[in-house]
Amino acid sequence: MAKVTYTEANIKSLDWKEHIRLRPGMYIGKLGNGDAMDDGIYILIKEVLDNCIDEYVMGFGDSIEIKIEEGAVSIRDFGRGIPLGKVVDCVSKINTGGKYDSKAFKKSVGLNGVGTKAVNALSNYFQVQAVREGKTKIAEFKKGNLIKDHRVKSTKEKNGTLVVFKPDDSIFKKYKFRPEYIENQLWNYAYLNAGLKLHFNGKTLVSKNGLLDLLNRKIGEEKTRYDVIHLKDDDIEVALTHGNAYGEQYYSFVNGQNTTQGGTHLNAFKSALANTIQAFFLRENSKKKFELKDIRASIISAISLKVEDPIFESQTKTKLGSTDMGPKQPTIQTFISKFLQEKLDNYLSKNKEVAEALKARIEQSKKEREEIAGIQKAAKKSAKKANLHNKKLRDCRLHLNDTSKKVTDEDRLKSTIFITEGDSASGSITKARDVQSQAVFSLRGKPLNCYNMTKKVVYQNEEFNLLQHALNIEDGMDGLRFNQVVIATDADVDGMHIRLLLLTFFLQFFPDLVRNGHLFILETPLFRVRDKQKTFYCYSESEKQQAIKKLRGKPEITRFKGLGEISPNEFSGFIGSDIRLEPVIMQENANIESILSYFMGKNTPDRQKFIINNLKVEKDELDEEEVEEIDEEKAEQLEEELAELEA
Repeated sequence: MAKVTYTEANIKSLDWKEHIRLRPGMYIGKLGNGDAMDDGIYILIKEVLDNCIDEYVMGFGDSIEIKIEEGAVSIRDFGRGIPLGKVVDCVSKINTGGKYDSKAFKKSVGLNGVGTKAVNALSNYFQVQAVREGKTKIAEFKKGNLIKDHRVKSTKEKNGTLVVFKPDDSIFKKYKFRPEYIENQLWNYAYLNAGLKLHFNGKTLVSKNGLLDLLNRKIGEEKTRYDVIHLKDDDIEVALTHGNAYGEQYYSFVNGQNTTQGGTHLNAFKSALANTIQAFFLRENSKKKFELKDIRASIISAISLKVEDPIFESQTKTKLGSTDMGPKQPTIQTFISKFLQEKLDNYLSKNKEVAEALKARIEQSKKEREEIAGIQKAAKKSAKKANLHNKKLRDCRLHLNDTSKKVTDEDRLKSTIFITEGDSASGSITKARDVQSQAVFSLRGKPLNCYNMTKKVVYQNEEFNLLQHALNIEDGMDGLRFNQVVIATDADVDGMHIRLLLLTFFLQFFPDLVRNGHLFILETPLFRVRDKQKTFYCYSESEKQQAIKKLRGKPEITRFKGLGEISPNEFSGFIGSDIRLEPVIMQENANIESILSYFMGKNTPDRQKFIINNLKVEKDELDEEEVEEIDEEKAEQLEEELAELEA
């Protein structure tokens, strides 16, 4: 065994930017390429915006301008502007900032002085400009290194700060910003800061009614059991209603930060909310005690809390760890419970119609739960046995092949599961995957069209029961074992149909999986174009034509019709660092019932027209020879597909 030395030469000191670039995950969570809403490039935007929001909260500036062009981000606020003599320090020296003065930023989003420094260090180009009282100062950086320190000049611009940055593409490989994610991010800032105007993509985002507006926008055209209840007090705001869909929807915030992973405040809210409602109905009828799970079923709610000196469990501030409202203040649990016991109880007492509608929803949830209680236990045993012996789930090492293991947030962020169909496709992915972080779930044939069915079918249908068990989502998204749930099907009509049936399953019974950005479609190449020297994998007809032009002579062209036709060696390149995932994005005000009815209900002329028009688009992208080959086949398949959907 070779001798390992340990001397002074082994001890290294990294400066601030080197450490951030070496361990970016410590500062912005996971990296990603922008396909997921929690990817690092969106955290970079958030870090800059947080400073703008803090200025607004302090009473300076009522608008923020956000622009994204060719991968570069520009954010301009109209606050006080960074003091000109500290512009460079504020974006390049750790633990430097104005938020350490607790009087000025008592309930700020972040106090560690890292945010903009991380953006600076992780950007190919970073520029900061401060404007104060007719003077301006600009500094430019590259990967955290100061490349130009401008002199202070006179200006007629309004006070404020401008930050421009372009993420480092050597860290965020092949990144792209998705406007839907950014707009959703900005709407959250608008809801939590009534009156603030955010200008983005030609739109002005502004809210007058805070969380009431948030919930109404999330609900959209979906029917609810009663109008949104909106309650406010110092340091707390709550909005809630009950819908008809399965699952529980919670939107939580601390000091303006969207805590997507919840934390102590959300746990306290869930508990206090259910207990308050239970106590209200017990007072009305001492013999009628509801289960807390029935009270929370189908709830749609939001909570915003302001905490002094909050402690988050990571630099990205997506999970609150604080237990108290601040030094020498009550616990978060006590504070939220007292607020709801007073405000919500009082509201229900004064609004009898709302109380009756709420009770009816709870009673329906109770009935639905009791209907499936008899088969639930047997279904769990069946799932456990199937996972152990039938190997439906080829788990990843992060989870130790144990679906009952409580998955940490860190493990979940790293893990992906591919849902595929057939032995050949699942075999290729299984051999090509990263066994440490990627799992494979193999379907047997086409899943059931579960549109308009009750959750009973999830337990009675073996495939759905096993899939639910593999994901560990039976009791909600808190137990979700994988951050990315990827539908991987063949690029043909059958594959599209399976994809549609799986989307129906998730939207029908587990819509939160989609809303929270966990569901994706795997994109694999349609063509391989090669000669003896080079090989190109093409994801569209246009890419194929470009590849042909790059090669000399007549190249060999292969059309991949199924995932099983791609060798494991090739497949590893398509599910590795260059993986292409198309996120399944649900619009904020999307009506799930309308979506499912359109695609999965009885056949309609509108849907036929949609399919035919999309077939035409596909044909327009092909050359004449390929069109002739597929015309008859496509026509027959289209008729079969329409018939299957109608059935």
